[in-house]
Amino acid sequence: MNSGVRLYEVPKNRDGQRLDNLLVAELKGVPKSLVYRIIRKGQVRVNGSRAKAMQRVSAGDVVRIPPVRTDAPREKPRFPEDLVKKIEAAVAFENDRYLVLDKPAGLAVHAGSGLSWGLIDVVRQLREGFIELAHRLDRETSGCLVFARDREALLGAQSAFRDPTAEKRYLALLQGSLSDEPRFVDAPLRRNVERGGERMVMVDPNGKPARSRFQPIERFSGWTLTEVRIQTGRTHQIRVHAAHLGHPVAGDERYGSDRKPPGLTRLFLHCSMVNLPLEGLGEDLTASAPLPPELHTVLEALAARRRR
Repeated sequence: MNSGVRLYEVPKNRDGQRLDNLLVAELKGVPKSLVYRIIRKGQVRVNGSRAKAMQRVSAGDVVRIPPVRTDAPREKPRFPEDLVKKIEAAVAFENDRYLVLDKPAGLAVHAGSGLSWGLIDVVRQLREGFIELAHRLDRETSGCLVFARDREALLGAQSAFRDPTAEKRYLALLQGSLSDEPRFVDAPLRRNVERGGERMVMVDPNGKPARSRFQPIERFSGWTLTEVRIQTGRTHQIRVHAAHLGHPVAGDERYGSDRKPPGLTRLFLHCSMVNLPLEGLGEDLTASAPLPPELHTVLEALAARRRR
């Protein structure tokens, strides 16, 4: 049967939740593909305005939910058995409130853009109850990805990520040779800038604040292994800031890396550590993820060439 248009006021316990995830929870039995479709078509409104799937809602917001079919059985995606085992083996930290995954590169965290499922759907199949992402990693980025296992834990993690004492450390191989001193980039970023027919993130004085610290670790011929710490979590932040420095991330054709070191088949960007101060939620969350074998092999090849 069809339900009529609903005006849904966001309660306090859903403050900060993504719009797509809120709709999935409210429209039980409706396929995710349909949820994304009604958002895309502008049938969902937040406070009377068109909204995007990744937009976060606030307590008190009024969400217009259009009539959709809710009596069709919800199809659960079928995941390859080897993928499920791979994700289960990638758990780097877990307690009753949080789960940290050492995310493999090449997996999107959410459905959309032609994908019927995302990494979060696999994790929800592996763990019962509430599972929500506390932050995101790009599809081609590997490493520490934090999931919350209850609403209070989610809000606590999101607050912790905004805390200046929180740490997210990445390892990136940058094109070119950087000197030993750290580089600080404080450059606002704006999303969805059209360039060459492609939507991109760009440095823009009218964008949202974004701050990154680049510390060179080891130099090779034409490349520099760098530790990156970010104080903000903007989309593509490290990639755009690295390109802004004139040293794009290896394998990042989208933002200016015009060559790759031998053996590199992906973006050389890995979240190696997270540390979140969780006041009132128990001990601080600390988790790490070693550099994946395929990236370690690239560094070994570069080191071998340097020794010749």
